[in-house]
Amino acid sequence: MPKEYVIGLDIGTTSVKAVVFNRSGKVTAESEQLTKSFYPELNHVEQDPEALTSASVFVLKEAIQKAGVTPDQLAGIGFSCAMHSLICVDENGRALSNAIIWADGRSSDQAERLMSENGIALYEKTGTPIHPMSPLVKLLWMNETDYEPFQKAAYFMSVKEYLLLQWFDKRIVDYSMASATGLFNGETLDWDMEILELLNVKKEQLSRPVPPTEILTGLNKIIADYIGIPEDIPFVIGAADGQLANLGSGAILPGEVAITAGTSGAVRQWANGFRPNEKHETFCYMFTGEASIIGGPTNNGGIALEWLKNLLNYQGTYEEFTKEAGRIRPGSDGIIFLPYINGERAPLWNQHARGNFFGLSITHQKEHFVRAVLEGITFNLYQISEALERLAGPSEKIYVNGGLARSPIWLQMMADVFGKNMYVSESHHSAAWGAAWTALVAVGETDSFEDIKNNLPMGEVVVPNEENHKVYQDIYGKYVRLAADVTKYF
Repeated sequence: MPKEYVIGLDIGTTSVKAVVFNRSGKVTAESEQLTKSFYPELNHVEQDPEALTSASVFVLKEAIQKAGVTPDQLAGIGFSCAMHSLICVDENGRALSNAIIWADGRSSDQAERLMSENGIALYEKTGTPIHPMSPLVKLLWMNETDYEPFQKAAYFMSVKEYLLLQWFDKRIVDYSMASATGLFNGETLDWDMEILELLNVKKEQLSRPVPPTEILTGLNKIIADYIGIPEDIPFVIGAADGQLANLGSGAILPGEVAITAGTSGAVRQWANGFRPNEKHETFCYMFTGEASIIGGPTNNGGIALEWLKNLLNYQGTYEEFTKEAGRIRPGSDGIIFLPYINGERAPLWNQHARGNFFGLSITHQKEHFVRAVLEGITFNLYQISEALERLAGPSEKIYVNGGLARSPIWLQMMADVFGKNMYVSESHHSAAWGAAWTALVAVGETDSFEDIKNNLPMGEVVVPNEENHKVYQDIYGKYVRLAADVTKYF
């Protein structure tokens, strides 16, 4: 008899979440624990891997307790994880360093040099753009600066790999997490030896690549007893959060695009085979041996709104903060915001890029700035979408998820800028549902990834206002020209 429940464990940049779903994708219970980032030096961004693994144990235990699910009702547990983290690990499996996460920019000089030398050739092999986010460039920085944990390391791992080592005593990595390192050849589905030689890294120091349906059993007894589950319950390695957000939102057919806007953001589309972009505009990360995800990530999603809220010392809720923008006409009465406050990945791939307010006048008030920031985030996503369309063709259906998707004002803005309907999931846990569905596929509780189409609790459809779309098309042209002019100086 089919088991009724499945869990997605989503290890993100801002929090770790465990979500219990029924087989139709309805959320039964959830638990979330916020994570903390450290900034030991300028452009250094790290997280404690021990804290992340502990948080994962805690949220699993709490979510199962909240749901009242017994082990015999549970089909399995799937993993989702943020990409591009890097931990130096000793021969006993202990971390020698914090996790250096995607937002870390310490290797900007190495990225610029590598791009000017043979970056495009490396990108064409891996599908990972040359940027400080990638473990490829982080490892190059470690090697060139005699970083002590690098010199002592027996292994190099992502946060997910480190957790799997602690829980199951196995060194494996799924294709998508491996793809996001910049060390993984998208054609051969294995580590690229030429790149490893460049970094002074041995293949034995990296985990064994496996498909997303790899099943793990034999959970550490102490952890199993604490959570309250048997040691042989099936865990499934899953994939990176980007791939799983597409799967969990249903954007898996040609012409279907998923746009995620949380702390950061991304525009992604499912594709067949390995398809890097000759202009270095988009990433291409493998999911299975046959399917990949192509798209572009931005550093500046909700983090830009959070920055403005803190800057203005606004004490209300985010809902109240964004509601003020609803009183302002499209275009923010002349303000254009370039949202590059945290450097930028797509479409610029320039960690030195910086944000900018253009068009200020004495009549502008707080609510104008709020709307301008929301519009800047949206224009940036639209520009990434244009680059993706040049590679994959026009987007026919757009699914939206992430924290900003809880804002009705922003959702309407998205529809108006893109001039297309926005399809919003009932739950904002798309990556967790994608991880859970991957677990169902792996353990044989469902036939295919594509069957998730029949198990998607969808919420509202947001329809564009055609007049606003015309206004935004004119403003977007100015935004693109301004971005091109301003970024010449970085």
